[in-house]
Amino acid sequence: MVITEVRIKLCEENNERLLAFCSVTFDNAFVVRDLKLIEGTKGVFVAMPSRKLTDRCGKCGCKNHLRARFCNGCGLRLDEARATRDADGRAKLHADIAHPIHSRAREEVQGAVVRAYSEEKERAQQPGYVCTYDDFDYDADDLPATYAGVVGEVGGRTARPHGPHPAPKGTHFGKTPAPAAARMTKADDGFATGIG
Repeated sequence: MVITEVRIKLCEENNERLLAFCSVTFDNAFVVRDLKLIEGTKGVFVAMPSRKLTDRCGKCGCKNHLRARFCNGCGLRLDEARATRDADGRAKLHADIAHPIHSRAREEVQGAVVRAYSEEKERAQQPGYVCTYDDFDYDADDLPATYAGVVGEVGGRTARPHGPHPAPKGTHFGKTPAPAAARMTKADDGFATGIG
């Protein structure tokens, strides 16, 4: 695993603990977005992207965040202590979407992010500074030809894939999809894939 790019979005100075958002690109092929650089009680650390945990209402079956006091569907009062607790007694309200498997990988990611954060803070002091984190500010004309087919409109802005990396060999960006019945194919890598 080689970290080939780290992008940083600095947070406002008045934010006490959250220092920056970041994205990390591995091997010019895989991006993990929405990591957070946080000033903790024991120093700076990287929090992995996560999702809110939910449970279902016993009456109507509607999904609710574990901090919800009332059901979003039927209004039933929910037990506020229903979240599972960790060893320190803190409620577990989020689950990682992506995370390192072992401590060596975590240290490598954290080291790269902290270095990139320091460099970004220095660049932010320069006149004409532009944040590189946002990747919705490119037009199709700015992209390599391999990306032209995957550029689209997102929220009224032109979107593009993350990073200036060429499309992997064997991808078919820009081609018209086959009819649904013909979409299940044997991919070049030997795995059956369904596009749809």
